[in-house]
Amino acid sequence: MTVKEVLRAHTGTQENASARTRGEGGPASPVAPAATVAAGRASQELGIRRAEFELAVHLGLIAVVDAPGGGRPRVREEEIARLREQPGFPDALVERVRTVGTAQGAALLDIAPARFTRLARAGCISPVTFYLNRYRAVVWLYLADELAAFAAREPELLAGRTPPGMRAMLESGADWRARNWRSQRIDRLLDRTTDPWVRTAVQASALDPVQLAEVVDDPYERAYLVRVRPEPVFGRPGSMAAREAMAELMLADDPDEILWRRVNLTLELDNAREDRPAPRPGDDGEARATPPARTGARPRAVRPTPAAEPTTPPADTGAPGPAAVGRRTGKGLLARLGWRGRGGG
Repeated sequence: MTVKEVLRAHTGTQENASARTRGEGGPASPVAPAATVAAGRASQELGIRRAEFELAVHLGLIAVVDAPGGGRPRVREEEIARLREQPGFPDALVERVRTVGTAQGAALLDIAPARFTRLARAGCISPVTFYLNRYRAVVWLYLADELAAFAAREPELLAGRTPPGMRAMLESGADWRARNWRSQRIDRLLDRTTDPWVRTAVQASALDPVQLAEVVDDPYERAYLVRVRPEPVFGRPGSMAAREAMAELMLADDPDEILWRRVNLTLELDNAREDRPAPRPGDDGEARATPPARTGARPRAVRPTPAAEPTTPPADTGAPGPAAVGRRTGKGLLARLGWRGRGGG
């Protein structure tokens, strides 16, 4: 059963209960809000480890809702019941979030670990998460399901000579693992919201403060982006080293990637400004703030949004014409981006 089907069934149950109340001669009573549980409790009730639960939420396999008044997202009890009723539970869910490192991934694809690393560096396979080893080095993890799909889709890359284009890319020192991880993370966060300011905040997370200030020149808007940035589901705070590594990996670090993120941020910012202004000191900003919304599902966007970042290096870093994305001031997009061919953006 899909999330949409669960919502329709839940709505139908509420309507039937309301009709029964009216039929008994009494006024229709308001429907009580659905009961929710914290992330830790949800993972226990689902019988999966906390890391597996967090990854399932990140992949959109488990729907979460914003907690009233802010705080960590929570899980509705009906969502837990839906998952428990699925065939093969919980093993099927665990298999969908199973991750492997380089050695396990290479064994799964029946190739040497060195070849697996080359494929990952070239962007053929994308990591879904990471951890820090004892030396505080980043260790990338990959979804086993995605590796199996890649092997079926690109068997010629698993044997024989490396294609010349890929070999030249690797010899130049290219490494697309962090970039692909960022791209997939941003895409999945965008899939879970239609609120234009939240979407803008997701795009802004890939730029450092200097880059962000060049695109979003209003300090009140930048402060609002921090306020509406999606809260992580993770309940346990990571170590300082893990938080520092996460903060570093989230930032675009290649000139064309930086430009791509600035373009996407500019487009989302235009949509957000058209939807509603960011609150100012003294405004009743909370009344216009983002309403609690169901996340974890994949809602249909209410307006056109930028395309996902390509998984191969773009051949041209030019941006759309100013007529399509310029602000009412008439500035062109590249002028708004403050981009003049600088390597750091």
